Parts: sequence; structure tokens; C-alpha cells
Amino acid sequence: MGLRAKVWKLVVGALLLAAPLAVQAAYPDRPITLIVAYDAGTPADAAARLLAPFLEQRLGGARVQVVNKPGAGGEVGFAALAQAIPDGYTIGLINTPSIVTIPIERQARFALSDLDPLVNVIDDPAVWLVPADSPFVTVADVVAQAKATPGAVTVGTTGAGSDDHLALLMLQRQAGASLLHVPFSNLRASQKAMLGRKIQISGQSVSDTLRGSAAEPLRLLGVMSRERAPGAPDAKTFAEQGFPVVMGALRGIGAPKGLPPDVRARLVEAITKAAEEPDFRAKADAKDSLQPLRLLSSEEFAAELARLDDALRSLWRSSPWLR
Repeated sequence: MGLRAKVWKLVVGALLLAAPLAVQAAYPDRPITLIVAYDAGTPADAAARLLAPFLEQRLGGARVQVVNKPGAGGEVGFAALAQAIPDGYTIGLINTPSIVTIPIERQARFALSDLDPLVNVIDDPAVWLVPADSPFVTVADVVAQAKATPGAVTVGTTGAGSDDHLALLMLQRQAGASLLHVPFSNLRASQKAMLGRKIQISGQSVSDTLRGSAAEPLRLLGVMSRERAPGAPDAKTFAEQGFPVVMGALRGIGAPKGLPPDVRARLVEAITKAAEEPDFRAKADAKDSLQPLRLLSSEEFAAELARLDDALRSLWRSSPWLR
């Protein structure tokens, strides 16, 4: 945490002791910056821009300005959020797994403990997709083939350290099987290779699967969530198939640690009510902007991040995904 943020926390604490009601009455009295650690047009950016106008309404019309700070796989934006003055005027999109993996992979400019998870809004689980005529009908089919021919079953992902790659490593460890990881620069390239029979399985998110269209029928082998995805109720979870892999992208709102309690309560209430708005839910469910909703309180959100941090630290010790 930066020196400026630490000094500001002491100042804010003194002000709260002196005049807590004034702080509550004043917030927010100027625009709020919502940092997204990725480029415009990414799923994280889409989630933030979808939520922002509804959040503005719940904050009395105060402008919520989405600011993209991409770089270093998300580290630039997450560090900017962690080091911001904790006054409620800088918040940010917390996106897993990168907000957890970056401090595991290297000496990062932020730590998970520097951030205050306020409310989670989106949960976009990872899935495995195959052509409809694939011999693989279940995850167990894949595991059986991988055990019979180690390293021969090919799985495309969006790169080392991505959620679909981490899920592959988790499955290999659980099943005691060896598959061949084939990284691509983006999801479309992975899916194109699968449709061209250059790889057998494409790892992606449930939103991309349901939002996209292909020239031929596809089969969803399994969803990496605790419960079946609302948009794909017939697709069994990996856990239902005997492999309890839980992986995907949580997208919620966080802040730097140390918010004044009244400001924090106002933000949590505003985010929660914005995410519960019927119009927001309708937009999130729309096929062209699909963002699977999963509202988690501050405590639930923090617990999910802690669980993921423990799981990925354990995975890193046995299967470091960056070499």
C-alpha cells in the first residue's frame, strides 16, 4: 500500500471521529472512478459499463466513470485500485482468477489483502466444449482417454494462467491424468482450432459458449460451477461427473482497504440494489451481452476469494502454470 494511501487513512479516521455525520451526508459529492484492469470491450469492461449507470442511479446521480487501466495481465489496474486513496471515490472491478494469481506468480505491486471486496455481481464459470460428433460425451470419457494415451488429448485455452488453463491443471491433478495444453492468443482462435479438428476440446466461459454461434453443432461437456448454469441447465457440472473442479471469472466491485464505514455501507447498498434492478438483470441476461449473475455479499465475496487463493496456492506448489 502506498504512503499517500496510509496517510490518507489516518486523516480520514480523524475526520470520522470528529464529524461522522458530515462525512455521511457529503458522500458522494463528485464523480466516482471505476477502474477496470483490462481493455475496453473485454468481458470485465462490459460488466463494469453495464453496471455503472444503475450504480449512478443508486448513488443519487453521482457520475460513475469507467476508466480502463490495462497492462501486465491486470496488475496495473489492480495496483492502481489498491493504492488509491480509500475515500469511496475510486472503486474497481475485481476479476478472478487474475486478481488472485498475479500475487502468487510474482512479486506484485498489490496484495489481495490490500483490497476490500464489496459485492460480487457476475460469476462466469469455465466450460469444456467439443464438436457434437466428438467421441467425448462426458468428462469421464476425456479422463479415460487421457489415462490410456497420456499427453494425447488436446485442450485449447486462452493462455498460461487463464481460468481455463488453471481448470485443466486442477482436473489433471484430481484425475491423475495427463492432457496436452494448447494455448491460444484468444478464445476465437481456440474455438476455430477445435472446429477444424486441430484440437479436441476448447476451454472457454459459459457466457462465450451461449453467446457465440458456430457453423456446426457443439456439445457442452461440463460446467465448472457448483450448480448448473441457468443458461445451460442440461449441462452437468464437473462435480456431478465426479471431478469437483470449480473455476471461472467472478466479477464484482471492490475498493482499497480502509474506506470510512459510512461510505462503505453506502457503496455496498448501492451496488447491491443496482444489481437487483430488473432492468439491469434483463440486460445482463440478454444474449448479446450475457453476464451470468451471482450476487454475493461482502462476507461471501471475501470468502470466495480466500477459498480460491488457498486452492491456487496449493496448485502452484504442485503445478506452477508459468515456467
